[in-house]
Amino acid sequence: MPHIARLLSALLILAAAGASGCRHAVREQRVLDPASRRVTASGAVAGYVGAYGSHAWLGIPFAKPPVGALRWRAPQPAEAWTGTREALNFGSACTQFPSPIGGLDTARRGQPVGSEDCLYLNVYAPRVAESEVPTGSARWPVMVWIHGGGNSVGTGALYNGGNLAATHKVVVVTINYRIGPFGWFRHASLRGEGTNEFDRSGNFAILDIIRSLQWVRDNVGAFGGDPGNVTIFGESAGANNVYMLLLAPRAHGLFHRAISESGSVNMNTIAEAEHFTDDGEPGRTNSSNEVLVQLLIKDRRAADRAAARKLLAAMSAKDVEGYLRGKTNFEILLAYMPTPTNGMIDMPKVFSDGVVLPQDDPMQHFTRADGYNRVPVIVGTNREENKLFLFGDPRRVRRLFWLVPRLRDEASYSLSAEYMSRFWKAAGADEPAAAMRTTQDNVFVYRFDWHEEPRVMGADLSMMLGAAHGFEIPFVFGHFDLGRQANVIFSHDNEPGRLALSKEMMSYWAEFAYGGAPGRGRDGQQPDWLAWDNRAPADPKFVILDTPADGGVRMTSSGTQTTAGVLAAVDTDPRLPTQRDKCMIFHDLVNRSRTFTKQDYPTAGKSGCAGYPFDAYPWGG
Repeated sequence: MPHIARLLSALLILAAAGASGCRHAVREQRVLDPASRRVTASGAVAGYVGAYGSHAWLGIPFAKPPVGALRWRAPQPAEAWTGTREALNFGSACTQFPSPIGGLDTARRGQPVGSEDCLYLNVYAPRVAESEVPTGSARWPVMVWIHGGGNSVGTGALYNGGNLAATHKVVVVTINYRIGPFGWFRHASLRGEGTNEFDRSGNFAILDIIRSLQWVRDNVGAFGGDPGNVTIFGESAGANNVYMLLLAPRAHGLFHRAISESGSVNMNTIAEAEHFTDDGEPGRTNSSNEVLVQLLIKDRRAADRAAARKLLAAMSAKDVEGYLRGKTNFEILLAYMPTPTNGMIDMPKVFSDGVVLPQDDPMQHFTRADGYNRVPVIVGTNREENKLFLFGDPRRVRRLFWLVPRLRDEASYSLSAEYMSRFWKAAGADEPAAAMRTTQDNVFVYRFDWHEEPRVMGADLSMMLGAAHGFEIPFVFGHFDLGRQANVIFSHDNEPGRLALSKEMMSYWAEFAYGGAPGRGRDGQQPDWLAWDNRAPADPKFVILDTPADGGVRMTSSGTQTTAGVLAAVDTDPRLPTQRDKCMIFHDLVNRSRTFTKQDYPTAGKSGCAGYPFDAYPWGG
């Protein structure tokens, strides 16, 4: 029983925020292969033959280490080296709290891990000798993966691009980028002499990703990749970053297709990033000034918040900067409180700074031909995104013997999951797609529906988790070996269907990378994935990605969503007979959305939810 309980616990943890399906459980013999020698602009590298038969090169620096004076500065190109660099090991993960979803050691839960010296990438390419690397028009498409993890945990090392590279002759690049308070931090004291507009933006993570794309432009040809055909793709926070790159002027021309898997277009304002939470225009939890308060109290330089604010007001900008830069990376991170289950941080991230990213509504940019980096796009979500998060909610799921899950109320669990996932589909896929479709033809949308997990210890995982957040990633990478514990979701019984679906998804993703449209896949034998059609509600909108046993891959117009439509549906749903039931859904939407907020909750729907205060919602009855 303890063994099975650990399996179920590992399932929840390992799948969250995009780690699902990409842990390097497949054993690789990382033996230097002389045939893998390639010469980049910074120097020669040599890698090894990976588990799927591709060549792999790990831990290649794409920027100078952002340490010392380069902390909270825009990234700079990496320095050159002499000789041949043995690229057999991943570079350090960026500073973060440990968690299984980040793939890092959890033995010291709550204690920081990683390094500020973390701007490294990994390359997977078809295996050929150095003399046989293709050139010119024979070069392979490039696919750059941007990992998820709430922009506060994760690493590119979790994702094995070898199968995708070897099967479809593409070059897959997985990257690190600064996360948490090192990737997203704005404060007036850091905008002094010697800084430029990018240093002052606070969007260091986006700038890191752009720097990695500049590296790809300048170096991927050495690996057989085509710098004129680069696809960016990412999941969750990584997909949010894909949307941001579509909006970032500095990224123009560095990529030529984009795929957003379960993303969003959320940004924080400058006020949210910097202000105190009780200012007239309030900052968010863990804004830069609130973090400074916490640091001063932790250092016993101030007894409480009021004293810390007074001390800050008396400090010069130079003194504040010196104080911040004098802190170690771990001391800074420990000013934040991680979420116990996943190590993520609640803090402002992705700033509408007016330099790296626009200050106004991103959706308006998507309706203008000159408003964004207009390239072919695939966007999509999973049918039951939020079941992953509900599965960890003790108000919804009880644990026998503290671990084995049982639903408290299956009906309310399913309803909450349905509405939250519909809202995610609206805000993260359908509405951006409809907006972009007004200015371009190549906009493709999917919904991932696979839900064939087994029963374990009487728990029906296909119902409890289904097509949950992050579960599409192993299908895209063709890498299902998550290790002994997490493999509980991949059984012998569901193997034929998931391998067939994975083959189709890998083929669609690769065909999109080759030509800018998924079409019928690389072999031309799959159902035709048509572009989103804005002409009429009944015209094709998106493809459903599922196994043959559940209807297979197919186009549909049924199930398109808008945020307004989802909110309106709550009032007319006969499965929600009471106002308390309706407010449960509105409460859930606040918790999983940045566009429907706590301020909207009291007046939500026709009757509002003031009678069920948000912070005291009666979950028990």
